[in-house]
Order: sequence, then structure tokens, then C-alpha cells
Amino acid sequence: MARTHGRIIEVESLAQFDGLIGAGATSMRGWRIQDVDLTDRTDTLLALDPQGSLLLGCTVSSRAGDHLRQGGALIFPEISGLPFDPYRASLYSPAELYDGLLERRYGSTPDARCYAWSRGHGRDVAHTLAAALHDHAIDDALAEALDGRSAVGVMGGHDLGRDDPAYREAAMLGRSLAGAGHYVVTGGGPGAMEAANLGAFLSASTEPDTDEVLRKLAKVPDFRPSVTRWARTAFAARLQVDETGGGVASLGIPTWFYGHEPPNVFASSVAKYFQNSLREDTLLRHCGAGIVFLPGAAGTVQEIFQDACENYYSDTGAATPMVLVGVHHWTRQVPAWPLLSTLARGRAMAGAVALVDSVDEVLSLLRA
Repeated sequence: MARTHGRIIEVESLAQFDGLIGAGATSMRGWRIQDVDLTDRTDTLLALDPQGSLLLGCTVSSRAGDHLRQGGALIFPEISGLPFDPYRASLYSPAELYDGLLERRYGSTPDARCYAWSRGHGRDVAHTLAAALHDHAIDDALAEALDGRSAVGVMGGHDLGRDDPAYREAAMLGRSLAGAGHYVVTGGGPGAMEAANLGAFLSASTEPDTDEVLRKLAKVPDFRPSVTRWARTAFAARLQVDETGGGVASLGIPTWFYGHEPPNVFASSVAKYFQNSLREDTLLRHCGAGIVFLPGAAGTVQEIFQDACENYYSDTGAATPMVLVGVHHWTRQVPAWPLLSTLARGRAMAGAVALVDSVDEVLSLLRA
């Protein structure tokens, strides 16, 4: 069934369109039809009043197109020459972003081509419009995917190697969060982000099976010098789990702004953006059950204080939990905690921030 928001009706498939027609619709007012091939629905479209409708990237016959425009519909046509669909109605999957990786190298995948495209067009208005349309479509699909979920964010450094003991700790955190019914959300990249998505993915597996996957991944600890080897190793591990019952869903929200950092393959859904500022705001805004900050550097510090700003100005009871993991890291190496705790003092957010030394302490601090 088509999704409705007040008088807005979102139509994202031919089946949804046919369902509205079958229910007796005669007007398209408020319809938002996205990336649907309506070539074979010309007669149906000609019988509808198109006033107030919007078609994004849809395919229609010339007769239907003339009728729609003359009747007051707004049509955004397909944009040629793009390595992505700016009107897509769903999030990415890792297999889609890495399509062709097993036959060729990473540089030939859709993910790599999108990054190259994003770096090669400067401030060209057509480029900017296409990227904005794409990010809007991802934002819409993401809101639908997160509806009703208890989302917990896990932030942390991208440099954490798969052979580092802290990588296993991050994986155990993702595992415990997903096991408790939370939907794990990360920045979607390598390092601590990959580990948390991996842990969520393996939360239905036994701990010995989880350790076996970790041992296999550790043979290729970093995406440098070869993203191809790094990603292929992960896909092999994922396939093994899928064959023995399948993994648990989680989400990654990466960006092509940091396109040199490849997306991890353990997030079941990937909301990849071109604009990093939009991605950062989206990543933090949707984690309503709290955010865990594992040791990291500048990017993680930025996320801490972007989240802290929202909590600082929140009303009593509205602050979302912020849990920093690693006392030495956040008080000595990167002393974000003294500033964060000072900001929180006397504010509504004071009871929502915590510093712990182990991932085992996290779960009890998050909102159920």
C-alpha cells in the first residue's frame, strides 16, 4: 500500500500505483511518485486529474507526459550520465555498492564510481542538483527504515584494525546491543564502525562462531593497501553466516565525502550520502535510544559535541544517553570528557552522559 503523510501519498512502485487506481482514485493531488516506470499506464494516467502531483525520475509516454504537465503535475525527468539513481526509493545494500567486486577490483564498483563522480564535477549546478536529489531520496528511505525502531548509535575510529583487541570489544558491544533488541546504527565505515555492525550481524550466532569470524577477518586487518582484499574477506565471512541461518539487521550511514574509506559490508542496509553535514546530522538525530562513543579522533570528537549541543538545549527528560567508553582515552589522550561533563553540570543532560571503561557497562545506561 502507498505510504501516506496527511494529504501526501508516496508511491514507490507500480503495485502501489495500481492499488490506488483499484481503490477508485480519480485525482493525483498530493501524489509523490518516485522512480516508477509508468510507460504501460498511459490510458490510466490520461483518465486522472494530475493537478498537484509530483513525479520524480518516472518513465512515462510522451502523451502521458503532455497530459501531466498541462494538467499541473511537476515532473523531474531522469538525469543521464550519473553512476547512481538520484530518485531511488530504498537504501543501498552492501552487495549493490560492491557489485562486481568478486570479478573485478574495487575501483570498478558502483561505490568507487560514485566517489570518483563526486570528486570530478566541482560546483557544476547539474552535479549539485543530482547529489541533492539523491540525498533527499536517501533521507526519505532512511526515515521509513527507522520507523518504530530503538536505534542506538555506535561511533568510533575508522583506523581500528581487525586484529586489535579493541575491535573484538566493539564487536561484542554491537552483539549485546542487537541481542537486547536495539537496532545498531554506525557511520558505516571501517574500524570500530565495521566491528559494531559485525557484532550486530552475528548477535544470533554463538560466541565461539563470532570469534571464528573475527580470526578470519584479522588476516586482512586494514582496508589499506587493498580495499579489494579487505572487502572480499568480509563478504566471504558474511556468506558463511548467511548459509548457516543468516545475520541480524543493522544500519550504516557513510558518506562519499570520505570516499577513501570504504563502507563495511556487515550493515544490512546502507544510507550513503554525498553531503557529509547532512549525513552527520541524520546519523545523530535518528539514534533516539542513545549513542555510544568508542575511542576515536577528530571525527568522533565532532560527533560527541554535535550530539552534546542537542542535549545541552534539550528539555528535562528529552536528552538522549551519551556513553563514552575508555576512561584513559577520553580523559588523557583525547580529553573530551572534562569539557563534556562541565557542559552537562546543572543542565537537563547531566543524567544522560556517562564515562565507562568497558563495553560491558554500556547496556544498562541506555534507555530501554
